[in-house]
Amino acid sequence: MDRLTDNRQQHKATFGTDSMARVYLYQQIFGLTQSEVATRLDARPSLLKELGMGHPPTQQNLSYAWKQFSDQTKTILEAAANGIAQEAVDQGIIMETRVPIISDRDAHSDDGDEATASREYVREQGTKLVELARRHAFSEFNSHRSNNRIYDDEEILNLFSTACLTQGSAHSEGEAGWFLDENDICDDSTFLRVIKQFAMPADQDLPNPLQEYSLEDVVAFTEEFRAVLMDAFDTATQNILRTIRYENPFDDRHTVAAIDFTHVPYHVWPWIDKDNQIPKADYLPMVSGYTKDGELKHGYTFATITIVGNQVPIILGIEPVKEHSKWEPAETPADSKADVVARLLDRAQQYVDLDEVLLDRGFYSDDVYAEIHDRDVLYTTPVPKYEDDYETIKQIERKEDADAAVKHDVPLAFDGEVHHTAEFLYVPATADDADGNYAVFVTNRDRVEPEEIHHVTNSYSRRWDIENQYKSLKAFLPKTSSKDYRIRLFTFTFAALLYNLWRLTDFLVKAGLGRDIRSPPVVTVRTFVRAVGRYLREID
Repeated sequence: MDRLTDNRQQHKATFGTDSMARVYLYQQIFGLTQSEVATRLDARPSLLKELGMGHPPTQQNLSYAWKQFSDQTKTILEAAANGIAQEAVDQGIIMETRVPIISDRDAHSDDGDEATASREYVREQGTKLVELARRHAFSEFNSHRSNNRIYDDEEILNLFSTACLTQGSAHSEGEAGWFLDENDICDDSTFLRVIKQFAMPADQDLPNPLQEYSLEDVVAFTEEFRAVLMDAFDTATQNILRTIRYENPFDDRHTVAAIDFTHVPYHVWPWIDKDNQIPKADYLPMVSGYTKDGELKHGYTFATITIVGNQVPIILGIEPVKEHSKWEPAETPADSKADVVARLLDRAQQYVDLDEVLLDRGFYSDDVYAEIHDRDVLYTTPVPKYEDDYETIKQIERKEDADAAVKHDVPLAFDGEVHHTAEFLYVPATADDADGNYAVFVTNRDRVEPEEIHHVTNSYSRRWDIENQYKSLKAFLPKTSSKDYRIRLFTFTFAALLYNLWRLTDFLVKAGLGRDIRSPPVVTVRTFVRAVGRYLREID
């Protein structure tokens, strides 16, 4: 600081040379404009404190201070910013693509072809983002095998990633390795054995196949698998978000998340004789029945919580769900919906301050609502059946020019007592809302006035982001016929991680190009798949 020259009258300056120099370093490292810096300092008290300021400066304060710095001072600060940024890249704190994102000189080609420059930027910077995000995510999965292993964890994860990206299988990848005489590709039995170890606690193994254990033991083991893999997924997600904390993907006034179930099909019938209620004794306990398009199916159930609305649709939490099925004994344990929602909210609130949660009608339950309400978070969800509300609907139909209604302060009970009150909203149904002419929604907003009904119910459509997410996520699921739940759980978890890597890569490329977050993807799923596949081949 002794080498810096500040020509302001120091006794009149509100902010000292030291703090203004720090602000300028921050601005240069992250490639921000003065107005963006002023906005961030005004919105982030912790950042203000780190930069040694008691209150936020205005853009005019920043501009004036910079003009009063000598040319030598500006040169020193620019060199320092570049040096700090490069060190931060080397330490894995920020990404190389932010040093800088893209300069004004490179933003346009000599002939003014902006599209060509943008494509070049996407190609060069997008590839770097794929590599860095992958490095921060894959390292959290550990098989805890001995050091003299033939194939290390990274090689196994590379192979699994290839299977995800091509929707192949352990057998197809192992066979391809044999056919192409590639010694760094293991056989399918080794591959599957290591995948199982990724779901096991350190220094623990199962001497027998999982399906040979009792139902109670399998359920207990499954909880251990869940804890190990969810911890890896959570830490990987945290690592990725930490590398882009300079560009907050959740920077919004109203943060909304969606919670929903999805199913991965299992094409095996659970009954020996359904008419006489005789089930298969060894049927997999984590498989349950569900209805899709009016047809009864069977599969593994997962619940996720995803950011929706005006922010990056990233999966912040996964929960495998054990449901009680008709073919199981009555005493078979099952996950309560409230517990599933609680665990998902715990995970999401590590990263973001949630304002509202949108839930599928499958979560319609007073104990679920109590869990959310106790966190001071809003909820909105459809009511599955509304037979008890026919009288209210009839009143709507009798009123001229009225097509919606609200019932205020409906009490919701929990543990035998009124926990809180909610608003019930009645609106004309769409094909996705209900089977009848009207749909009913419940929300814990303080009071919804009649003129606000359509705004609240229309906002619920943001939940469809999670449906689109499931379509993209399942594009990453490799094929498997394994009955071992460790493989099934790892497969879904890793596919969700790849989905997040794609979403974050696309987000950061858009940030570099100045594109809106919710605009159509610049980096599509197909492009991302090819980029990751190419990178894996180069590593191999």
